[in-house]
Amino acid sequence: MTMGTGGPVASFSVWDYVVFVGTVLGAAGIGLFQAIRGRKNNSSGEFLLGGRQMTAVPVAMSLTASFMSGITVIGTPAEAYRFGADYWIFAISYAIMSIITAEIFVPLFYRLGITSTYEYLEMRFNKLIRVIGTSMYITQTALYTGMVIYAPALALNQITGMNLWGVLVATGVVCILYCTLGGLKAVIWTDVFQMVIMLAGFVAVIARGAVIQGGLGKIWDDCYQGGRLSAFDFDPDPLKRHTFWTIVVGGSVMWVSIYSINQSQVQRYISCKTLTQAKLSLYGNIIGLWLTVSLAVFSGLTMYSIYKDCDPFTNGDVGAVDQLLPYLVMDILAAYPGVPGLFVSAAYSGTLSTVSSSINALVAVTVEDFVRPVWKNLTEKQVSWINMGLSIFFGFLCIGMAAIASLMGSILQAALSIFGMISGPLLGLYVLGMFWRTANSTGGLTGLIVGLVITLWVGIGAQIYPPLADKTNPLPISVAGCNRTQDLNYTTLAPWTGAVTLTPLPDDRPALADSWYSLSYLYFCLLGSLVTVIVGLVVSAITGGCKQENLRLDLFVRRRDLFCAGCGKDSEALDSEINEKAGSELKNGSNNAGFKDSQFNIVDKDVEKVTKM
Repeated sequence: MTMGTGGPVASFSVWDYVVFVGTVLGAAGIGLFQAIRGRKNNSSGEFLLGGRQMTAVPVAMSLTASFMSGITVIGTPAEAYRFGADYWIFAISYAIMSIITAEIFVPLFYRLGITSTYEYLEMRFNKLIRVIGTSMYITQTALYTGMVIYAPALALNQITGMNLWGVLVATGVVCILYCTLGGLKAVIWTDVFQMVIMLAGFVAVIARGAVIQGGLGKIWDDCYQGGRLSAFDFDPDPLKRHTFWTIVVGGSVMWVSIYSINQSQVQRYISCKTLTQAKLSLYGNIIGLWLTVSLAVFSGLTMYSIYKDCDPFTNGDVGAVDQLLPYLVMDILAAYPGVPGLFVSAAYSGTLSTVSSSINALVAVTVEDFVRPVWKNLTEKQVSWINMGLSIFFGFLCIGMAAIASLMGSILQAALSIFGMISGPLLGLYVLGMFWRTANSTGGLTGLIVGLVITLWVGIGAQIYPPLADKTNPLPISVAGCNRTQDLNYTTLAPWTGAVTLTPLPDDRPALADSWYSLSYLYFCLLGSLVTVIVGLVVSAITGGCKQENLRLDLFVRRRDLFCAGCGKDSEALDSEINEKAGSELKNGSNNAGFKDSQFNIVDKDVEKVTKM
């Protein structure tokens, strides 16, 4: 077969399997090493937060790897191939997100010494809101993790013929193994290893593609001629899938919701040994995100340059758009034994990273939000056994969720849409609590429910009635150069699949289909946040929020937190003094003094004194 002209491709060689298996064993080995190394300290704090002794560099790489998952390895190049390079504008969103998270959320969470992000909701509002927030997070994370498991399994099925569900189960089992034994340290150090593998996979694709096409300049020119480089669309229309504004405004808010309040990410930076290290981990994370998204997008542009005259999906060579990159790998790299195995390892490494992070975070919120408040006298040994048991439970739950993920179309957009629909109202709830002292629990709960209903309405409606091509802007593809073509009549289905499909769109579209349901998926999070804040403030005002007294002032964002990573010992000493007066158990999760109503007044004067500095 001539490259780029369609048809079957080679399958895995023995060396590919060797490289792939070696990578998986290497990841598991790192996890086991951390488990053995830390066997003398098996406390809950060590398991869930690495003893709060992590430093910025490994945490930064772990933050990047956690959500730059197999979905990124598989989905982002397919996105760039089909819709062009506008996805790269997310690099701006990543920078905005990191600054907001580092300067607003990190100081607050780090100062409170929490283990579960949702502890804050009980401190600021009440226990019911905390339980609802935790439940929303568990639902979102389990479904997202199912998608993450499904992504590389799909790739392996495409290029190796391995049984899809066999791979799904194997993925979950490997993650369960080192999560159960090694805890957060195992997850973070394994992420570092997996991040390197992911980047190496992209580099291999780009380098080989450049050789085949005659240089990077030829790839760039092909993409320019094919309209793939027209990234900066400044149309303010909120119904258009990707524009500069939807990505920078909507995308920034969405990524803030992922990094600032998502337990998987928060658990990493609060594991750092100082506030400075925690902030530096997020700024270092920007570099990792930029590098990853740049390589992923250019891999997609390389794929377009090779297949510009013969689209493998339209030609029937692959069964889903998310199989395009695996198909390309076997098409151009099969002659180099072991290199296709490296690519599959990249996708698989991203999955192991994200799944292990999710399992560890799910265990943390379950223990801190559900187990400890009910059974308050558990010993450290009992908690350790519960941690390991929950790791196994959530591992198999995520495997089950992969079955649902297989029905949701393009994995990249489906994953981001889920974050928008659920994390948006949650982000609004945190913002409401952190910035407005008049907000009360009645307003917070009402705002959260209304925001969630609104985002689920528009999100589910968008899946049932996908926006038409004039809003999703699919770019032209061709099968003119294929060795074998079929007479295919297709339409573009978006935003959920962003792919070519043989199923015609329904003619009986309701009036909302081309307006409300066509809202860009990147605005789901912003919509949910705004609705939650506005409804929360109005209801709080109606129900007496302005008359609240005895609020803990350290639950609000303070001016001195901003850009104060290097405030030094004086800053840390003041926080330490406040924490000592609030209760010596502040660092122990649900035993935090903030849970005891009788102690709400203890820190008010001290915190008020600090906030004036």
